Amino acid sequence: MGRNSDRIMLTREGEAWQPISALQLRSWVYATARQLQAWGVRKGDRVIILSENRPEWAVADFATLLLGAVDVPIYATQTSDQSLYVLQNCGARVAFVSTRKQYEKLAAIRQQTGLEYVVIMDDAPGLTEAVAMQSFLRDASFENDPELEALGRLVEPDDLATLIYTSGTTGTPKGVMLTHGNMASNLNVSLDMYDIDKDDLCVSFLPLSHVTARHLDYALFNIGAPLAYCPNMDDLPRAMAEVHPTIIVAVPRVYEKIYNKVQYGSHGLKHALIKWALSVGVANREAILRGETPKSIAWKLANALVFSKVRAGLGGRARIFVSGGAPLGREIATWYADIGIRIHEGYGLTETSPVIAVNNPINHRLGTVGKPLPNVEVRIAEDGELLVRGPSVFKGYWKMPQESAAVFEDGWFKTGDIANLDAEGYLSITDRKKDLIKTSGGKFIAPQPIESSLKVNQFIGEAALLGDMRRFPAVLIIPSFPDLEEWARHHNVKFSTRKELIKAHQVQSLYQGIVDEMNQNLAQYEKLKRVLVVPDELSIADGTLTPSMKLRRRNLTDRYKKEIDALYADAESHSRDTIPAKR
Repeated sequence: MGRNSDRIMLTREGEAWQPISALQLRSWVYATARQLQAWGVRKGDRVIILSENRPEWAVADFATLLLGAVDVPIYATQTSDQSLYVLQNCGARVAFVSTRKQYEKLAAIRQQTGLEYVVIMDDAPGLTEAVAMQSFLRDASFENDPELEALGRLVEPDDLATLIYTSGTTGTPKGVMLTHGNMASNLNVSLDMYDIDKDDLCVSFLPLSHVTARHLDYALFNIGAPLAYCPNMDDLPRAMAEVHPTIIVAVPRVYEKIYNKVQYGSHGLKHALIKWALSVGVANREAILRGETPKSIAWKLANALVFSKVRAGLGGRARIFVSGGAPLGREIATWYADIGIRIHEGYGLTETSPVIAVNNPINHRLGTVGKPLPNVEVRIAEDGELLVRGPSVFKGYWKMPQESAAVFEDGWFKTGDIANLDAEGYLSITDRKKDLIKTSGGKFIAPQPIESSLKVNQFIGEAALLGDMRRFPAVLIIPSFPDLEEWARHHNVKFSTRKELIKAHQVQSLYQGIVDEMNQNLAQYEKLKRVLVVPDELSIADGTLTPSMKLRRRNLTDRYKKEIDALYADAESHSRDTIPAKR
């Protein structure tokens, strides 16, 4: 436990990382809780947190929970309009914001909400409409507060702890109601097979608005392993180089970026050296996946010349790697094993607090998300959907009784994911049930594995399979524009805009070639018959990505409906042209 730790958190102040002790953290939490009490915040009231990852996020969170109130996180990337729905739906009277920029988001919509107090974490001179968090943290006392501690003990496992609004790949956001018991039951078992203690360290960079990041931070606080806060993803490489984490928990996109940098960022002798080292890695893959360190001279040489350099970019000390939040492509997981890094892929949902299954150092199987945790039961429905029940499964959606009832069947939560459970109890997730593509010929295609394989290519930023109720599958590709533009300049492709770039026949041939190579590994009915390359990057702001960086498939296909319809119409006309007329 980290109750007496003198370094429970690290935060950058200027050029240096400063430690925050558990005692200091507690004093800030008590000061914040007393301020919320003074504003009339009571058990069950909702409190907004709109902030990047930083110590004040945790302070606002713990203070709210200590009172039995309910915190409601909003992604720092959300717009004013997106935030408005959450504010109105949850009825919060108090909001914590990190910066003046985040304050302006709420100021623009404040009159349409019930907000009475907005607390700003940064110093903001002259901003009289907000309360400076420092104004009450400065007076924080290190003394015990028996009254607050007694209030904390009154919080019951069935009391609501947090409302987390799922960004949702479709439809209106839903407030997932998680209780203290939901969260605690998951925390008690999720790291059982991991050997983590107070000497470990993790960088907190995945948004705390997401349940995975919050769960991880709680679990490490509980163990006493310190957290170094990194508010900006762009600062992650620097943070890792400076604090040398031993634990790295990331979404697949982070692992993909590192892969692309190593795999495609070298040329000549350096590239040849990496290729040789990977061949050594392939020969030792099974040993790595068993958690062993290969002993051969070739491995030691490959490790010294190549693999250790990759790990140095991750701080040099990392020994535990976990991936969650979205599916990790098998090719990526295999590549990391080949360079000596065993990534423990896990799986869960906001509605399950979140972990359902996770690989760990004891039980690990490549291509699966591990064995289900001991506190949950799982079963596969007749149509392949994964069903779950247990104490970490949520109670329902806030103010949505019909939607809540619809996701339960005889006490089992319907995850919406198609899954497989093997004879040894390892769980594999095939795809989202609603994402399955059914061609007009009646064939079902799971898009995620194909999309993951395509995204391994350095020139593909995102890929979305098309073909639902169509004659054949096709693919919409969003290029990785920095890589594509560099390639185009190297191959003397003339362009002044991205629209011109993607229309160039050399670029069209490049992507057709990538898809043709992919098709060699697909079943006949899965083969991608057409390629649509588009000139726009995806973003959270335009609604094509969720805040947790998942593809919003429906929004994307709606955006390019005209181009998709034209692609299939063109294919139909060519098909008719090649059919001989009946005599």
